[in-house]
Amino acid sequence: MKQGKLIVFSAPSGSGKTTIVRHLLSKEELNLEFSISCTSRAPRGEEVNGKDYYFLSLHDFKQHIKDGDFLEWEEVYRDNFYGTLKAEVERIWALGKHVIFDIDVAGGLRIKKKFPEQTLAVFVKPPSIDELKIRLKQRKTESEDKINMRIAKASVELATAPQFDTIIKNYELEVALKEAEELVTNFINS
Repeated sequence: MKQGKLIVFSAPSGSGKTTIVRHLLSKEELNLEFSISCTSRAPRGEEVNGKDYYFLSLHDFKQHIKDGDFLEWEEVYRDNFYGTLKAEVERIWALGKHVIFDIDVAGGLRIKKKFPEQTLAVFVKPPSIDELKIRLKQRKTESEDKINMRIAKASVELATAPQFDTIIKNYELEVALKEAEELVTNFINS
């Protein structure tokens, strides 16, 4: 099976990485397929199992860890696990496509470490922590406590930005989308 390339987008919650990834997926010429992550948390809002995430029970998630089924995984918050199944990447490569990830910082760096030559790791930087908080509140999907947890984590995540191949500053969405498209196009064609 021919292995494609791996394109990782990581950032604190609310930075705009999902918006950027969706934009890139709409560009057919890039031949990208979204890597659906697993999570042990409950669906939020309109999220659909098998499209946004594979929603697993905490028990099932831990069983996959024991069985060595994950390419990477992380306990992002207490009993809130996220991870990428090896089978998910293999499924996409079998389609002859490149894999695009919208994952947390730790997971993104793990993938880069495992596949250094095949991976483009992009960090999406928000304008400020204050702007992040505004964006998370506007989503209206989480409690004030959850938002505060995400904001506290964002400071730690921002410190990892230099470990990524490149940083996109998402201060103005149209500029960030254009920059992401150019980066991914050049990486795929290299």
